Amino acid sequence: MANVKIVTDSNSGITQQEAKKLGIFVLPMPFLINGEEFFEDINLTQAEFYKHLAQDASVSTSQPSTVSVTELWENLLKDDSEIVHIPMSSALSESCHTAENLAKNYDGRVHVVDNQRISITQKQSVYDAITLAEQGKSGVEIREILLKTKLDSSIYISLETLKYLKKGGRLTPAAALIGTILKIKPVLQIQGGKLDAFKKVHTLKQAKDVMLTAIKNDLEKRFSALVNSGELQISVAHTNNYEEAERFVNEIHAIFPEVPVAFCNPLSLSVACHIGPGALAIGCSRIIK
Repeated sequence: MANVKIVTDSNSGITQQEAKKLGIFVLPMPFLINGEEFFEDINLTQAEFYKHLAQDASVSTSQPSTVSVTELWENLLKDDSEIVHIPMSSALSESCHTAENLAKNYDGRVHVVDNQRISITQKQSVYDAITLAEQGKSGVEIREILLKTKLDSSIYISLETLKYLKKGGRLTPAAALIGTILKIKPVLQIQGGKLDAFKKVHTLKQAKDVMLTAIKNDLEKRFSALVNSGELQISVAHTNNYEEAERFVNEIHAIFPEVPVAFCNPLSLSVACHIGPGALAIGCSRIIK
């Protein structure tokens, strides 16, 4: 990997400590909490973030500053290296478009990958990039492969509350009130980077059944060839819901024994900001070998 350096952002769920072990670089996502700026996994932990949410603080997300991006790139490019930069999906943040525009100033040495992923599937893209770099692939080749396989993933997320969709303007107050009265727990999906409604249920068990059925359908139809060749994995994510996530992993092992469970990670705080605590997610993604 001497000539290719991998950069991502904290939306991938990769911590600063994990990044050091992997030999990659993670840009922390900035947050404004009651008007004060924080940076994920630098001076803002998962526990501190959810404490702010519980106190009904004003929380908003932002993208890494152009200065923080270019300073990191320029430091990494002091030798003869090139960079593969894997940000969160352009459908969910402007940070990808910003990086693409900045990369134009680096004479083809920075390769921004908009493969429309976030969280556990974005994390797998980073692992894939590491594998490809270790195989001797160039930055251009890594970018092309990640773009070619970008749709080989899916995520389903069940929400505990509608409160944060309402606060973020993604749900009207009236719809949120009706949903709360009816005890609706929406299941959302991320396909190709877009966060969309998938189904409405009333209990966690129903939500898990819906997500497991959706993943089963993906494994049997969209990704059957990848399952048969051993190139697909399942991952679990959550928002401050550790025990339920571990139980979900055990259920998945029993239902899909032929498919490995790669990660069980907290969802990125940029996602958690909009969906709140108690969420549970399952995703599947291709493994590039």
